[in-house]
Order: sequence, then C-alpha cells, then structure tokens
Amino acid sequence: NITGCPLAGVDAHEICDASPLALEANRFFEGNPDFYNLPRKFKVCITGCRVWCAYPEINDVGLTAIRRGSEIGFSLRVGGGLSTDPHLALRLNAFVRWEQVVPVLAGIAQLFRDSEILRENRERARMKFLFLKHGWSADSFQEELERRVGFRLDPAVPEQRPDDVYRDHVGAHPQKQPGYSYVGAAVLRGRISAEQMRRAADLADEFAGGELRTTNMQNLLVVNIPNRNVEQLAQGLEAVGLRVGASPFWRGAIACSGTEFCKLAITETKSFARWLVEELEERLPGFEQHLKLHVTGCPNSCGQHWIADIGIEGKKIKVAGRLQDAYYFCVGGAVGLHQSIARPIGYRCLASEVPDAIERLLQRYLQERLPGENLRKFFARHSDEELRECLAGRFLAAVARDASPGRVPHAVEG
Repeated sequence: NITGCPLAGVDAHEICDASPLALEANRFFEGNPDFYNLPRKFKVCITGCRVWCAYPEINDVGLTAIRRGSEIGFSLRVGGGLSTDPHLALRLNAFVRWEQVVPVLAGIAQLFRDSEILRENRERARMKFLFLKHGWSADSFQEELERRVGFRLDPAVPEQRPDDVYRDHVGAHPQKQPGYSYVGAAVLRGRISAEQMRRAADLADEFAGGELRTTNMQNLLVVNIPNRNVEQLAQGLEAVGLRVGASPFWRGAIACSGTEFCKLAITETKSFARWLVEELEERLPGFEQHLKLHVTGCPNSCGQHWIADIGIEGKKIKVAGRLQDAYYFCVGGAVGLHQSIARPIGYRCLASEVPDAIERLLQRYLQERLPGENLRKFFARHSDEELRECLAGRFLAAVARDASPGRVPHAVEG
C-alpha cells in the first residue's frame, strides 16, 4: 500500500518527483513471497511534496524529501496510525539517500514481519503498537533497522514541516512546466456523481490534456492546463458542484462511509456531513478561518477525526426509547509543524444538534480570538469545561467517550 503525491512531476513547488521511487518500491513488494504474511496492513508513503499531502505522520512508514546541500534524500518516520489508539509517526535520526530507500523499506517490512509480539492480538498488530505497548523508541527501532539493512544511516538534517491546515492542492496553481497550471476541485464527502465525472472529463479534454487525477482526500485534479484556459475550466467545474473556490466548511469536511456501506459504522455520515456543511455555510457565511471538520461513524477513525480541528465520532443515544445517531466531540487535532492528536472534551449530542453546537463554538471563537489566533491555538488555551460550555451554551459535566447509549446529560429528550 504505497502512496505518494498525485502531482509528482507536475507541482512547481515540489522538492523532487519521488514517483520513480514509489513505483520501484511497489515493484519490489508486489508478489514478493517474503512479505506475504505481514501481521496486518503496512502503509507507506514516499513523497517529494512540500505540503506532505500523503500524510506521512499517519503512515507506518513516511518518507518525505529533504535537501542536504545539493543532495536530495528523505526524512524517515515510522509507526503512524489512527483507529482507536492514535499514534503519530516518530521521526528517526536518519537522512535516507535515494538509493537506500528500497533497502530501508525492505528492512522495516522484515522487522514488522518478524515481530511475533504483534501477532498475539490482532487488534494490536499494527507497527505503531511497538511504540504504544511494547516499549520501543525511535532509537531502538533505528538500531534494529540498521542491523537488518547492514549499514548505518546518515544523521537527520533539519526539515521544514508544513504548517498548512489543508494539504489537498485545491485551487489553481502553477505547474513546473512553463505556461501550464493545474486545478484542484474539492469534492464534498468524496462523493462524485456520474454526471459530474463525465463533465470533468469533458472539461479536461476541452481545456487541458485530458488527464484527471484523484487525491487521498478524495478530491479531483485536472493537470496540464494552458494558463489561458484555467479560468474557463475552473468555472466549468464550479458549475457542476466541483468547487475550486470552496468555503472552509466544504473544503475541510471529511466523512467516512458510515452505515450506508460499512458494517462497523454506528452512524450515517455521508448525508449527515453534506447537511452539516450546508447548515454551517448558511449560518456562518463570512467564516474564513481554515478548518478541518471530520466525521467518523465509529471509533476506528476512517474519517481521521483525531487529526482534525473539530472531529466528531459516531455514537448512539437513546431518546424516548429509541436509539438515535449522536456524535462525540474531539478538538485540536493537527499534523505538520504543530502536530497533535485531538483531545476528547467530554461532550456529545444528537446528530440533529451538531450544527447548533458547532455554530456556538465558532461564534465564540470569532468573538474571543486573539489577533492572529487560529482554531488550534484557541482550543489549546481553553479547558475542556470551557469548550463544552461553548458547544452546549451552558455548563455541562463531562461524559465518557465510550459511554453506553442510555440517557445522558448532553442529550435532549424528545
């Protein structure tokens, strides 16, 4: 499962085109019997993208391009993952040279494969549990890795971690090819209709080179657009609901599959997320602060609520004897320069009450924020109790994140 930047070789600001390495690594692992029996899934990203759109912090292995003088190599992170036990990948003290990337990946995969302790409990079989449960550190991991590959890795060099809230390449941007640009369109909830897809393809044929690309945030890219055609193509995408100039709510919304298609889900998420975005756009039309708003239908965090400014996790609440969809709030998650796992703040409410709660929270932010203060910093300087009061409009005691679905103080009986 090897990913990279969908704009490799195109983005004018990339450090390098790392796609040849990603393809080489894929060829090495694909069909290789030495790695048929890994404990569980093994996610790798190799990217030369400056905004780290492949999210190395939540991959088992993240390789991000970096310069050492005139040489391009890679920073190395290991052990990232979310689900019920979130863990942001640890950076090793290593500068991985271009020619070392595949041997290093092989060594890490061998280490993972041979970790018998990870096979004792399937629910704790990801590589991150070496760090979460078994006492490993970045140093001990690197020591074992170097023993397996048979060479010492050069020391790490300073890197510039991105501070962007968004890593989605949405908007119109220059390519490295002179005279050309690419356009990224935000696809709400990752749901695109056949009509939208056909129209996007027609626009790519008419105004560009006919090539569409997708991102791991489920957005759509059109590449190789002559600069003179950018505005017409962007207008065409907007006309069918593929937003190039999306609001923070539209652009920052992520939703997992939910009960419609996932047997593990507790709540419906896709239609709910669309309704939530539409409500917030109508209620807060001038809101401009970059925002990640993630909806996940169960604790497994396919909606990545642990790394969102506002992440809500699906629950059930019993109202008048019937179970209804509800959401538990986590805030302050981020990756990059100020990375942090979102903190559960002890508040949950019915799904129907979520727009009211978020509106109250964001209105308080707009009223009380300090000069230049973003949402992450606002959340950090407020206690859980204060944030619950912002969401509910009144004081409320905390509830447990995994509380039973009975009557709770945060549910309104109806």
